[in-house]
Amino acid sequence: MLKTFSKGGIHPPENKLTSTKKIKRLAPPKVVYVPIAQHIGIPAEIIVDRKDKVEIGQVIAKSGGFVSSNIHSPVAGTVTKLDMVIDSSGYKKQCIVIRTDVKNETNFQEVDYPLKKEIDLEPAEIVKRISDFGIVGLGGATFPSHVKLNIKEDKKMDCLIINGVECEPYLTADHRLMLEKGEEIIVGIKILMKALHVHKAVIGIEDNKHDAVELFKRLTADEKEIQVAALQVKYPQGGEKQLISAILGREVPKNGLPMDVGVVVNNVGTIFAIYEAIQHNKPLIERVVTVTGKKLDNPSNFWVKIGTPIKDLIEEVGGMPEGTRKIINGGPMMGKAIKNTDVPVTKGTSGILIVDEDEACRGEVKNCIRCGECVNVCPMGLEPHLLMNLSEKGMYEKAAQEDIMTCIECGSCSYVCPSNRPLLDYIRFGKNITKNLASSKN
Repeated sequence: MLKTFSKGGIHPPENKLTSTKKIKRLAPPKVVYVPIAQHIGIPAEIIVDRKDKVEIGQVIAKSGGFVSSNIHSPVAGTVTKLDMVIDSSGYKKQCIVIRTDVKNETNFQEVDYPLKKEIDLEPAEIVKRISDFGIVGLGGATFPSHVKLNIKEDKKMDCLIINGVECEPYLTADHRLMLEKGEEIIVGIKILMKALHVHKAVIGIEDNKHDAVELFKRLTADEKEIQVAALQVKYPQGGEKQLISAILGREVPKNGLPMDVGVVVNNVGTIFAIYEAIQHNKPLIERVVTVTGKKLDNPSNFWVKIGTPIKDLIEEVGGMPEGTRKIINGGPMMGKAIKNTDVPVTKGTSGILIVDEDEACRGEVKNCIRCGECVNVCPMGLEPHLLMNLSEKGMYEKAAQEDIMTCIECGSCSYVCPSNRPLLDYIRFGKNITKNLASSKN
């Protein structure tokens, strides 16, 4: 029987339109817009100036602290501006604008690296390079990866979990990466196991990706320390706490972290980025992005330079379809609508979803009928209807007491609500206010 997490969960239509589309490399744009805050934590500090010439992979913004990350130039070119640019949050953020010098686009450009299995670096050196090369979590959270590997002395790690679930509808970036870079991902897993001093790793993949499950079972046939776990298809299986529960049966404590139960979780995209950093000295300057939607001419998966305007990706799939209502950065469940197509791709951009009027239209909001469906599907065991009401009424201290900060913002509650209530919208708003109130008291 396939494993899964025990609390809640839903089964939205998968709509994996690009699961058979091989990853294509998008040409470098004429101009890249590189935000200095592409990670959880302190924004990086700009170390270049206008008119500076930069090379591919050069550090252009240094980590601003321990929970921060270096930013590297994704292209060779000239810095034209240090500007404020609207990012996927909808707010203007500081950004480094670089005009690409196409003649110098050689290093890291469409390089077919040979598979390198030997791991030469020691654990401390691995962690340092991951930090130096700007690796962050590519599953969406963008948590600096070196922080996860700095384990406190009182914590004993015994397992590394690799997140290959990709439960978000429409998105297939991780799926295609697993199929096309499987051997490299296995080496990346071994690199992290060495850095963490653990002797067990489990690759979690939902069972709707049979080809990826079978591939990794073949690749790990002679690897006694690496297992493959085929998981039941259920959203949000890819959440860290849900994945740990499904694979190991361990429950991360409230307000706790995976390390509290001896586990570190990394997305397959992060694993591949770590492989390239350690084995080929390549910083995180590009990633796989799914560009998809039911009305697109040619939905696809691309290797995309960080800082590429989203409009370049949309043009590559045939342009904006008539009747488009929303452009979503990410998937339909946890993604966020963006204001315009000038928004740049960042380290956390896993997909761009184009939806039309019919799919984007919300139903008329009605009164709550106390059906309890939102409670039944919540994977964190919360009461979403209550958290929405408290946020709506400005009762943020009470919302904090009811564990609003525990919400993982999966959107399951909004999805099942028969009254079309904007549960997640209000909970997100309430979380932000609650977080700011807590910070002001410290």
